Parts: sequence; structure tokens; C-alpha cells
Amino acid sequence: MKLWKKILLILLAVENFFLLLVLCINGYVVLSTKGSILSVEDAAGLENVDCILVLGCGVYADGTPSAMLTDRLKQSIALYNAGAAPKLLMSGDHGQTNYDEVNTMKQYAVDAGIPSSDIFMDHAGFSTYESIYRAKDIFGAKRIIIVTQRYHLHRALHIANAFGLEAYGVSADLRSYRSQTYRDIREILARNKDFITSIFKPKPTYLGETIPIFGDGNLTNG
Repeated sequence: MKLWKKILLILLAVENFFLLLVLCINGYVVLSTKGSILSVEDAAGLENVDCILVLGCGVYADGTPSAMLTDRLKQSIALYNAGAAPKLLMSGDHGQTNYDEVNTMKQYAVDAGIPSSDIFMDHAGFSTYESIYRAKDIFGAKRIIIVTQRYHLHRALHIANAFGLEAYGVSADLRSYRSQTYRDIREILARNKDFITSIFKPKPTYLGETIPIFGDGNLTNG
């Protein structure tokens, strides 16, 4: 066999190995977390949950939440009103003065009648990994309910489990979303990335003083 053919076969074997590895990690993340995804009613029956962690998403230029974020907020409010947890933790991107997910999220919940003191904001939740890292390290959460769309929940729950949190998920899929096929494909790679990240546990962009989730959410206003 010619040398170039041997090299080609080796390259194809390596490519197939890594493709199989990516698919296996993706499958593990999904299968290992699917049992922790609950309905609003079942989640409301849990006891001693510290907070409902709402993962941030796109906000429009006029300050209104995107469709996906709106549905996350609706589900989190339903959980709060059902007594699933006494606090909401809004975690998202507020790294720039002209882009603010968390104040939009909090205002939506306040407008829905939730007391401001029960709503915490994590202004440095720049990624799913950082949101969960900070929920434990900064806010002291140990038992949480995570709210996001189902495709995203598996990764979030895996990260939470890697940090030793007792975590449950509630899906915010209240409608169909545009470009979902693209998100589903991209999420396979994201699950692989955070699978590795959760092993090494690098520190997030920002840490800081603790803000116990059992206190007054107004301490996080800003």
C-alpha cells in the first residue's frame, strides 16, 4: 500500500475516533441528566430548594426580553408562585453598560408581582458554566431548580452535578423557536466543551464576596 494511502487511512481513523468520542460524550450528558428534568408541578413538590436559577438569554436593543428569555421568565415565575423555592436568581450578561440581561429579567419578574427582595441578580453570568459556578460559590446555593429550554438543560444540569449541587431542571419550551436546528447542532459541541471544563473547573471571569441567597435580593441591584 502506498504511503499516502496509509496516511489517509490513519487520518480517517483519527477523525472517526474523535467523532465517536464527541457523540458518546453528548449522549452521556443527555442520558445522565434526563431524569432530573421535571414538570412545574413535580418541581413544586420538592422541599428545601434554595433558589430557582434562571439562565440569561438575548435581550433586544429596546430592553425587552427575547422569546426564549421570556419563556424562561414565565416558567420561573410559575415555579415561584407554586412555592418551588423562596428566591429567584437571575443570571446573565451585564458586562457592558449598553447590554443588560439581568435587570431586564428582574424587572419582568417584579412586574409580575414578585417582591424585589426575593430576586437576586448575578451580573457576571457570562456563560452557563459561570452562572452555575457563581450560584454555588458567590450565592451559596446547594439545592437548585434550573430554568432554560430543554436542549440547554442537559448541559446546565451536568455542570451543576459536577460541582456537587443537587439540581433539577424545568423546561421553558413554551413555543417553537426559530433556528432551533442550528442550536441543537451547536449544543452538541457545547456539551463536549463543558464536559471537559467541568473536569478541570477553571475559575469564572469574576468572583468576589459572597451574597447569600437566603438574604435580600436588593443587595444585588445595580
